[in-house]
Amino acid sequence: MAFEYRIKDQFGVYFITCTVHQWTDVFTRQDYVDILLDSLRFCQNEKGLKIYAWVIMSNHIHLIISNDNGRLSDCIRDFKKYTSSKIYKAIEANEKESRKKWLLWLLKKDNNIWFWEEGYHGEEIFSKSFYDSKVNYIHSNPVRANIVEKEEEYLNSSAGDFWGIRKGKIELEIGF
Repeated sequence: MAFEYRIKDQFGVYFITCTVHQWTDVFTRQDYVDILLDSLRFCQNEKGLKIYAWVIMSNHIHLIISNDNGRLSDCIRDFKKYTSSKIYKAIEANEKESRKKWLLWLLKKDNNIWFWEEGYHGEEIFSKSFYDSKVNYIHSNPVRANIVEKEEEYLNSSAGDFWGIRKGKIELEIGF
């Protein structure tokens, strides 16, 4: 039912989820996380992406985002396409990657890279209460996964910013 989760308002604020193909645990290696973070920063600086909250889990990411240029779906498409190729090449080049052969096999289909699952489950945020519930969902993800006890302890999310504990790895938009 992908049609229910399309970006309808290109200037709207959306909660999205991008999932690695087959829910593969790729983001257990910081090298691959850094590629995502660098790409998100590029999209912020060059494509008008605004990020309100985020988390990178082992096999998916959640973001609350909008786009100043009014082409949010294009920005997401470009982000996914670029990171697919860049992370796949990083896996190929990583001599220390113990899962290299398996990952390269799993993340390719018909000679094409298949890193991300299709779609991104975009849900438009219309109210402050819905925004708050999605921020809470994003930040509690590592707690629910038993990675950390407190959401603000998880470094690959915006929770530290929200709690005022530390400056995060991504520049955030303030409020909704």
